[in-house]
Amino acid sequence: MTTRTQRLHALPFTGRHRRLLTGSGVGWALDAMDVGLISFVMAALAVQWDLSSTQLSWIGSIGFVGMAIGASLGGLLADRIGRRQVFAATLLVYGLATGAAALSTSVAMLIVLRFVVGLGLGAELPVASTLVSEFAPRKVRGRVVVALEAFWAVGWLLAALIGYFVVPTSDNGWRWALAVGLVPAAYALVVRFGLPESVRYLESRGRHAEAEAIVRDYEQSAGVTSVPEDEQPVRTVAEVERAPRGSVWAPNLRRRTAALWIVWFGINFSYYGAFIWLPSLLVAQGFDLVTSFGYTLLITLAQLPGYGVAAWLIEVWGRRLTLGVFLAGSAVSAGLFGLAETPGTIVAAGMALSFFNLGAWGALYAIGPELYPTPVRGAGTGSAAAFGRLASIIAPLLVPVLLGAGGNGLVFGAFAASFVVAALAAFTLPERAGTVLDER
Repeated sequence: MTTRTQRLHALPFTGRHRRLLTGSGVGWALDAMDVGLISFVMAALAVQWDLSSTQLSWIGSIGFVGMAIGASLGGLLADRIGRRQVFAATLLVYGLATGAAALSTSVAMLIVLRFVVGLGLGAELPVASTLVSEFAPRKVRGRVVVALEAFWAVGWLLAALIGYFVVPTSDNGWRWALAVGLVPAAYALVVRFGLPESVRYLESRGRHAEAEAIVRDYEQSAGVTSVPEDEQPVRTVAEVERAPRGSVWAPNLRRRTAALWIVWFGINFSYYGAFIWLPSLLVAQGFDLVTSFGYTLLITLAQLPGYGVAAWLIEVWGRRLTLGVFLAGSAVSAGLFGLAETPGTIVAAGMALSFFNLGAWGALYAIGPELYPTPVRGAGTGSAAAFGRLASIIAPLLVPVLLGAGGNGLVFGAFAASFVVAALAAFTLPERAGTVLDER
């Protein structure tokens, strides 16, 4: 008997998959735009509000406190009320909070609203990747999830463009930049009514008619004949209720969970420590606001080819090797950036860091959902993301301390070391390329 999961995995990539990828990807890009904008807002407020490095650190870090909580809660909620529902709700939360942040009249108000923004952002990211991975055809699943992650580069590029062309134009430029964050609130309606719910989730709740309708819709889009009614797998409500939910720390999962958490921690520490502070660090090196924003824009452009190469290699090399190699490349690039002094070497090392770091992010989001069975898939990816967010809280707070103790060399040396540890952990993860996602 062929299960609905097997039927989905056997399909070719169709317009339905493309619609799901694009719909989820737009939400992902809007997330990235919001996260990226705060780095430009920090640099502008440092001048306009005469903020200390400690105040800037908290503005940069507080959103990640919310993201840590949101990632954990979002994963758990996705396993209980559905991937699509959580996806839409989180877009609404952080979109409204970002728009409200544009009206901030004090550091305290901005910090509170950035925390709420983080709650929505943290919950949305692992849920979106889980939803896409559960629908993607088996042969191209890794590539599809990396393509989803590539929308992050689009969003960060939008943030860089807004930062360069909007933020420096007036004293209220940063407010107009944050006001753009209202867009995700409207897009939540598209997600809620335009994207399908996870078939695996629907089956786990005994909603077989809805699950079957979605699978048949995807089969029809691929020109595949659907399985006759009497051959369809059915689980009774009693079976669903008796099915064990399990734990990400169960004996058969604990090693991969520990390794995944280490990777998430290392990549978050280095990425957010570097890129949240990047415009401000360039200003501290003597570049004016517009020039530092321009260099940041050039560095951001290298994210897109990083995702593109990772999307190709992930099906050629596999998830584990691609992730490990890109993390190692990130370590080398971070070290070179810490030693760079001229505009040319700063931009070149920064572009290399963008290329390898964002390619690693794509591979990480591809491998995460494949490590867990359906009942704990959302919790597994969400808890790893939540643990990683702890590093994204710590890193922006540590940057001024490290900068004062040893300059850019010490700052980016610490980031390089973090990438090395993450790479070593990545090589211990199981390779799941080409496999069917586990049901139980």
